[in-house]
Amino acid sequence: MSTTEAQDTTKSETTPVGEDSAVKSRKDRPTGSTHFGDADWDEERPDEIGDATWGEVAKACCVHDAKEWGKIFVGACAALFFLYFFLVSLELMGSAAKVLGGCKAGGLMSDDTNPVAGLVIGELATALIQSSSTTTSIIVSLVGAEAISVNTGIYLVMGANIGTSVTNTIVSMGQMADGAQLERAFAGATVHDIFNLLSVAILFPLEVISHYLYHLTNAMLPDSVGDGEKWEGPIKKIVSPFAGRVLKANKDVIKDIATGKVESCDAYYPVLCLDGIEDYKHCASKCDKDAGEEVGVDCGRVGLITCDKTTGCPAFFQNGANLHDDSISGGVCLVLSLFLLIVCLMGLVNVLQRGLAGMSTRIIYKATNVNGLIGIVIGAAITILVQSSSITTSVLTPFVGLGVIQLEQMLPLTLGANIGTTITGLLAAMVSDNVDALQVALCHLFFNLSGIVIWYPIPIMRRVPLRGARALGRATRRSRLVPPIYIIVVFFVIPLLLLGLSSLFMQKTVGFTVLGSFLVIGVVLGIARFIWWWKKQEGLQKCLACLDRRTDMNNTMKTLPEDMQFLKSKVSLLAEHTGLPEDEEAGDAQKGSDGTAEEVAPENEEVAIEDKED
Repeated sequence: MSTTEAQDTTKSETTPVGEDSAVKSRKDRPTGSTHFGDADWDEERPDEIGDATWGEVAKACCVHDAKEWGKIFVGACAALFFLYFFLVSLELMGSAAKVLGGCKAGGLMSDDTNPVAGLVIGELATALIQSSSTTTSIIVSLVGAEAISVNTGIYLVMGANIGTSVTNTIVSMGQMADGAQLERAFAGATVHDIFNLLSVAILFPLEVISHYLYHLTNAMLPDSVGDGEKWEGPIKKIVSPFAGRVLKANKDVIKDIATGKVESCDAYYPVLCLDGIEDYKHCASKCDKDAGEEVGVDCGRVGLITCDKTTGCPAFFQNGANLHDDSISGGVCLVLSLFLLIVCLMGLVNVLQRGLAGMSTRIIYKATNVNGLIGIVIGAAITILVQSSSITTSVLTPFVGLGVIQLEQMLPLTLGANIGTTITGLLAAMVSDNVDALQVALCHLFFNLSGIVIWYPIPIMRRVPLRGARALGRATRRSRLVPPIYIIVVFFVIPLLLLGLSSLFMQKTVGFTVLGSFLVIGVVLGIARFIWWWKKQEGLQKCLACLDRRTDMNNTMKTLPEDMQFLKSKVSLLAEHTGLPEDEEAGDAQKGSDGTAEEVAPENEEVAIEDKED
């Protein structure tokens, strides 16, 4: 490269942040580089992006004048503002989900069951309460209390691994306004789903046959586990106080139902606060049964919504509330949290777009393109800090949608999040003071490590989840209904179908077993027939053609008013040019009034009579 070209490149790649430029395409630049916000931003493939130097990255990041630093400061403050309330909305959505689905989730995990049912129950419980950390902690507590066996706990945490990815898939739908962003965001979210599903597809039958996770972790167990302390991450300490003033879910209800201490949520209602005072001491403090304390006399009673020692009772807490009241409060908070999540997501995306406007893709990808192992470590570290893999992947998903993080970089970050979320279970096992509980937590860790070893190090295996995620992302271009349909089918319809089939075999009767066997054969044959139709009878092409027709029809209906106005204007011009008279009678007839039709009809009859007389 000549000196002049090098100078042009440096100048082009370090365009000041927020500077408007008339050049909006790489075709118009001497260097041929694409900048963030270009009209042809989506046309550049990753293999076409050149390699920048760290000096160029440092210059683009740190070399600015006073005005530009002021804009960067304002943008950073706005980004932190939206990010904080984005995290608050996720925390509030998780609390609302626990209030709405806590009773059902606790009932699902209450008994020992067969492997398939255990897997499905773990997934459904996590999807209902929107937190794999909570599900894993409950599973560890159940094993520690000997309510379920270690083997059942292993299958439950496998299912929890699948259910945890529903949150960031929901978050990706917040970028539906832009087709290109939705494609990238949905691919970035579903790469987590596909990896977890592929890992379960291989390791679940392997565990059923060989119990390798059980034997591996059993050999590593100490003789005893010391009683530890519960640890709360710094992000939780920052976000939870604000969200806790709106709604705070009572996790003890889920655990008590799962362990069999109570039969249903009705045992916690109506909510009772001593002397009608709504604070933690009078409402949520627990009775000491050994000392003979009674509910309503010495302590209060709370349901699915509880109070906090520090922040007190939340806004949606109500003394005397019943189960229906708390469920309504949870539903309202769920709607509010989704609204807040979408607003904050849009604000965060807008701020990031403005901040990155004019930045070269070479600079962006150089800054974000880290080694896969380092990406796994970063993902694990972030998840340990926030104590939630859902939060980690949900925060990263908008960056994938913007194109700041490539799909190849998102995969190791999500794998690290999978490892980081196992730390929560390990901490819960330390508090449990039970060797079996520690074994389940270790099984969760080695399950994720095993999945990483299978699907990530070898390039040909790594391409499987990446290609699957890209295919799902491209499907959103044809229809915006793909994400909600995907969530409903993958996280609810298929698991419920499997749970229903497995429940037939749990009845331990000849009739149900035979019925279940026939249904399983029917399902297998149906799946085989579908695969044959999909692959051999052009089922894929037919589905894509159907989606294309639907998209074309929607686009046509959107532009129909403008098209009609355009046609009318052209017809008027044509009439003026040819001198043809306007069809006034047709226009009068289309007015559709009965009186007008009756007035025209007698005139026509008189003319006909006169012609006949002549």
